[in-house]
Amino acid sequence: MARTTDPSSQRNGQVIHLGKVYKIYQMGTQQVHALAGVDVTFREGEFWAIMGPSGSGKSTMLNILGCLDRVTSGTYILEGNDVSTMDDDELSDVRLRHLGFIFQSFNLLAQLNVQRNIELPLYYLGWEASRSAARAVELAELVGLGDRLDHKPTELSGGQMQRVAIARALANDPQILLADEPTGNLDTATGEQILRLLLDLNEQGKTIIMVTHEPDIAKWAPMRLHMRDGYIERIEED
Repeated sequence: MARTTDPSSQRNGQVIHLGKVYKIYQMGTQQVHALAGVDVTFREGEFWAIMGPSGSGKSTMLNILGCLDRVTSGTYILEGNDVSTMDDDELSDVRLRHLGFIFQSFNLLAQLNVQRNIELPLYYLGWEASRSAARAVELAELVGLGDRLDHKPTELSGGQMQRVAIARALANDPQILLADEPTGNLDTATGEQILRLLLDLNEQGKTIIMVTHEPDIAKWAPMRLHMRDGYIERIEED
C-alpha cells in the first residue's frame, strides 16, 4: 500500500477507520443505501462483532473492510493508508498481504489436502515451497490439526474444516482477521471451540471483526456494533 496518510493513526492504535462511508446500489430506478454515513474506528487488538437483521448493512460493511467492494463516498483508512480509491489490482494486493478471511462455508479447495489449502495464500505471495510447507505445518499444529496435513476437506468434520480455514487466514500473518458467520455451519459445541480459538488469537494480538446475526455468538466479542438500515444503531462495550 503506497498511499500513506497521517501516521498518527497507527501510533494511536487505529488499524481501521471508516469516515462518513456510503455504499449506494442502483436497483432499477431506485437507490439503496446499504451504508448510510458510517463512521467508526477499530483499534489494534480489539475483538468486534457486527450485528443486525438482514438488510442492515453488516455484510456490506464486511465487504468494504475486506476490500471486496468499494465505498461510494467517504474514506476508508487501513493501517494508516487510504484504500478508498485503489484500483482492483491494488485492492487484491491489500487483501493478500494485510487481511485474513474466515468464511461460513470454509471456502476450501476440495482437491487440495490440508497442507496445500493452508499454503495457498503463500503461493500467491511467491514463497518458496519449503518455507510455505514449514509455515503450513506450524499453523496446522496451532489449530490442532498437525496430524491431518494429508487429509482432503471431504475427510474432515465441519469444525476441522473451519480450523483449516483459520490456519489459511493466518498464513500471511495479518494483523486483521475478518470472520463472516464463522460458526454458522457448525453445531453449538463445535462453534464454541472455534470461538475459543478466535479468542486465543485475539489474546495474541490479532484484531478480529466478526459478522453474526446471533446474540449468543456476538457476546464472545467485547465490542459489539449494531446496525440497522445502513446506520450504526449503537455500540456496546464490555
